[in-house]
Parts: sequence; structure tokens; C-alpha cells
Amino acid sequence: MAVKVLVVDDSGFFRRRVSEILSADSNIQVVGTATNGKEAIDQALALKPDVITMDYEMPMMDGITAVRHIMQRCPTPVLMFSSLTHEGARVTLDALDAGAVDFLPKNFEDISRNPEKVKQLLCEKILSISRSNRRANTYSAPAPVAAPAPTPAPASVSSYGSHTPSRPAPAPAPIPARTHAPVSSGPSSPAPKRKAYKLVAIGTSTGGPVALQRVLTQLPANFPAPLVLIQHMPAAFTKAFAERLDKLCRISVKEAEDGDILRPGLALLAPGGKQMMIDGRGAVKILPGDERLNYKPSVDITFGSAAKSYGDKVLAVVLTGMGADGREGARLLKQSGSAIWAQDEASCVIYGMPMAIVKADLADAIYGLEDIGKHLVEACI
Repeated sequence: MAVKVLVVDDSGFFRRRVSEILSADSNIQVVGTATNGKEAIDQALALKPDVITMDYEMPMMDGITAVRHIMQRCPTPVLMFSSLTHEGARVTLDALDAGAVDFLPKNFEDISRNPEKVKQLLCEKILSISRSNRRANTYSAPAPVAAPAPTPAPASVSSYGSHTPSRPAPAPAPIPARTHAPVSSGPSSPAPKRKAYKLVAIGTSTGGPVALQRVLTQLPANFPAPLVLIQHMPAAFTKAFAERLDKLCRISVKEAEDGDILRPGLALLAPGGKQMMIDGRGAVKILPGDERLNYKPSVDITFGSAAKSYGDKVLAVVLTGMGADGREGARLLKQSGSAIWAQDEASCVIYGMPMAIVKADLADAIYGLEDIGKHLVEACI
């Protein structure tokens, strides 16, 4: 049965082009279009599409507000179109917080220049997110982190943009908490045993921005291990995402730069479009993205370098995402004696990357999303 799609955009040209591209795939049926967020809600209720493509800037009601209403009234996987700017990144992250599953850059030039490539990418995204776990996007937002005891001195800022443990309480999330109950994740592995890990490495893709936020906001400011984060994301987005996480978390988060040094309580996010590696001295190397690699950044690349540099002292976590990136890097870590955790199927938006870990028999533990943060604390503190 064809995947039913509702196309929402105030641009007539873009609506037509997206509809034409999708309709050319026999596995996809465009069942309707809408020109603003209010129409999108009405059409979603009437047509019950399997997937909605959504623009952000529209008259009467913007895309984020529409996504929020749709998730409350008829939860449906939403693919956002966004501009490749810092503001576009911020808006897209807000949309993902509101319940959108994934996003694609809205680039008119690419549609004109590379129609086949655009068609393949868009159709693949639609078909993949049509199979996404709608329930996994209906978690309640994490409770606000309690403010630390007041201190007479202001928080200091190091050369890495990090703060002392006396940093003020994180700013509240910009999107109101959802009202849905958490997904039941079913049976999971027992709580982990404590070990002196030298590095926590987390890899993720589709559904990752929200998943990372939920995990990292559970970590205390004195978390004793350095962290590296690999999220499949365009170059224009990773800086905005790191800034967002830094405001929400008690640990410090920044977009990684060449020469950064790993240190406890600091999470370094791999920059989009490039590759991040770690050497034995704890220094980060940022390399150009290799066109032969599908993912830039690639979880496999970072995991593999961590295995070489830290042996059995790495705790690697693979969260929600399409494909199998991270599996081969996890295999190298496993051979070195390091521990591998996978997010469970029930709490994943897309059970692809964690499933690849589990099917390859590489997972030492399988946990629901809401438990991963607290288990990281138990394992490392």
C-alpha cells in the first residue's frame, strides 16, 4: 500500500515540485496539500496521511505551531523543510522538539540542478519516516533541572566555552512539555556496574536531537567522563544544536574544533560535514568530510578512533537513527574490550542504528531512552 503524504507549504512552486517528485514514486501517494498551518491541521484530521511535509514560515499559522497541534490531535510523522542558516537550524530544532521526526534542507537550487538526487533523498526520507515509531515522539519533556545552590561569584568561562559546576540553572526548553505519557520500553538490561571510563561516545541520527537532549539533561555538572557526540546533521546546524544543549544541560556542550581537549563534564559535538577523531592524548582532530563516506560526521569514524586511542575504557551508546552507522565502529570498540549500549526499539523514533548493534550481537546492554541518562551516571560516578 502506498504511503499517503500531505504536502504543506505556502509556496505554490514548492508544493507542486514536492508533489511531482513524490507522485513519481509508485510507493508514495500525495493525498492533499495545504498552504498554511491551520489548513495543515484540518487536512491532517480529514485525510489521515501517513507522513506530512511541513514548511516553517507560512501565513496564519507557522509550521512549529501546526506540528504541536497535530501531535496533540492526530500524531503523524512530520518531515520539516528548513533553510541552511543558523536561524533555520534554531527553528528546525524547535520543530523537532515540538514532535517533527526529521528534516531536509529547503534548497530550490538543488531541486533545479540535481532533480534525481533530490528525488531519491526525499522519497527515501518519506518512506523511512512512514515506518517511524510515532509513540516515541510523544514523551513528556524532561523535568527542569534543579537550580544549584547560589554562589557569590559568577560562573567562570574556560577557553573551551565551558563553565564551572556553579553555573546557573539551565534555561527552560523553548517548547512546552507534551502531555502524552512516556512510552513503555518493556524489558531492559540490568543497571550497569561502575567503571572508570575515560570516554563516553554517543552516536545517533533520526530522532537524535530530542534523544540527546533527554539523555544529557540527566547528567550532573560533575559528570566525571568526557563525552563526544556524533549526530547526523548538516554543517549549518551543529553549532546551533550545541548551543541549545549547552543552555539546557548542567554539563557543558560545544561544537568540536580541531585541537579541543577532552575533559570531564564537557561534551563535544562533531561538526556537520566533517569527521571527528580522537587521539591517545585526548585531543580532538577535525578532518574534512570524505565524499566516499555516506555520513559526515560518521559514528563509525569516531568510534573507531576511540577504540584505537582508549581501548577498553570507552562506553559507547547508539541511539535512534536510520541505517547502520556505528556498527563497525562498535565492533572495533567491542574487540578492544569497551562497553556498548543500544537504545531499545520501543523508545526509538527509527530503530535502525540500535537494531544494527543488537543484531550484530554487540550490545552489552539495551535501555529505554528515559533510563540511559541515569544509567550513565550509575556507570561513571
